[in-house]
Order: sequence, then C-alpha cells, then structure tokens
Amino acid sequence: MTALVIAASLLVGVSLGVLGGGGSILTVPILVYLAGQDTKEAIATSLFVVGVTSLAALVPHARAHRVRWRTGLLFGAFSMVGAYGGGRLAEYVPGTLLLVSFALMMLATAAAMLRKPRPGREKARRAHADLPLKHIAVEGLVVGAVTGLVGSGGGFLVVPALAVLGGLPMGVAVGTSLLVIGMKSFAGLAGHLSGVEVDWGLALLVTAAAVVGSLVGGRLAGRIPQDALRTAFGWFVVVMGVFVLAQQLDASLWTRPATWAVLGAALAGAIVVRTRRSSPRPRPSVTEARALPVEEQEEQPAKS
Repeated sequence: MTALVIAASLLVGVSLGVLGGGGSILTVPILVYLAGQDTKEAIATSLFVVGVTSLAALVPHARAHRVRWRTGLLFGAFSMVGAYGGGRLAEYVPGTLLLVSFALMMLATAAAMLRKPRPGREKARRAHADLPLKHIAVEGLVVGAVTGLVGSGGGFLVVPALAVLGGLPMGVAVGTSLLVIGMKSFAGLAGHLSGVEVDWGLALLVTAAAVVGSLVGGRLAGRIPQDALRTAFGWFVVVMGVFVLAQQLDASLWTRPATWAVLGAALAGAIVVRTRRSSPRPRPSVTEARALPVEEQEEQPAKS
C-alpha cells in the first residue's frame, strides 16, 4: 500500500507541475482512500504536501519566465487571509459535507475552463497585463476561503481565475498559480492545526514523492500547446469531481429514477447550450453593423 501511495504522490507532483493545479484534488482522495486517514486529517495533510510541492514546481516555471509576480503575490496575500479563516471554520463542518462541496465546486470550475471564450472578450482581456486590484482582492479572498475550508490548494480555481478572468496565457496562469497555491496552502494549514493532528511521517513521505514529480511536470509544461493544456485541465477536474462525488453520495441514490432524470435533464441542457454557442452567428446588415460598438465592428468580416 505504501508503494501505491508513493506512486500516486508522484502523479500529484506531475499534475501540479504541468497544470498548476490538481494537487489537492488528488492528494485528499489518496490520503482518504489509500492511506486510510479521516477526511479532516487528510485535508490538513494535503495542504502541507501541496504547499511544499507547489513552491518546488514554481522553480522551473520562474526560470522560463512563466510567472506574473505582482498578480501572484497580491492574489496570494488576499488568499492567505481567506484560507486561514476557512481553515478555522472547517473544524465545525462535517467531513462528508466538505468533500461533497469540494466535488461540486470542481465541476463548476471545469465547466468554466472547457467553455471557449468569445473572441471579442478574449481581445479585451489580453489588453491587460494584470488583474485589477479589486478583482484580485475579491477573488483571492473567495478562493482562499475555499482552500482552507475543503483542503484544496485552489489551483483548480486560481488557474481559471487567472486565465479566464485575468486573460493571462495558460502557461503563465499555470506558473503564477503555483506561487498563489504555496502561499495560501500554508495559511490554510495554520488554520487547521488548531483542531487536527497531522501524521508528519506520512506527510513528509508523500511530499518528497510529489516534489520529484513536480520538477518533471514543470519541465513538460512549456512543451504543451496552450489550448491543449486548458482542455486537459478542464477534463481532469471533471473526472476527479465525479469520482469524489460518487464516493460520498449514498449508493442507493444511483438506483433512483429521479437521480437519472435530473442527470439526463442536466446533460440535455448542456448539449443545447453547447450547440447554441457553437452555431455560427448571423452576419449583421449594413445598418445593424453601423450601430455596433467600434470593437465589434472590427470583428465583423468585410462585406465584398
């Protein structure tokens, strides 16, 4: 079993190095289902593992100039405040509720990553090198609170915040997220230590394996196309979210017709939305085009 835990921990490091997230998404299930820890102990341990591993994975990204330091430090500072508060609050929340909330947030984030941004919005975001301070403050506090509460390093929230909302190239978002994750993981751990005892022997073993994997992942990250990296991150989070959710929900729930009716309706709705988004937009007439803002007029193809 120890060998399996070490092998899985290597995968944690590779995930952090390549994707800038996924560390706690993997670490918490590893510690709960393979190492036999209870949920709250696993959450606290994962924060230590992910914090150290993220800082190790940051090194190759920094050398390749894939870190936006100002955004990362500010985002991390606000996240640390939220993470400490979330860690203190977690002591009073049932473990099952924490993991179910964790899984649902993973799925929501994956949907944001897999949705392709509109060309006009993408142009507008690229014009700004850094997120505005007020956005960094709000998003940092929210992401930090989630980090401390459910034991997630938050890469699955930080990377979308930097790439989707901040407009950073995916490779830079991945590198910058590692700085943020390291800062707020330790803040979240401080909040948990008041009510949880950590098995430091196991924590150091898992961390050592994860650090080795992170250095390998960091070298691979620069060779993967940005769109492929974004899509891979999104689907990775979907798979892990479904797994964690399935483990926590009562097995009898999956035999009820109402469950499958809700899932079917959700799938049908997603397909309809996806189809409408991918269908070509009608070309506006000359009169309509003149009424559009200048930015949108530039995006319209010239009429021959």
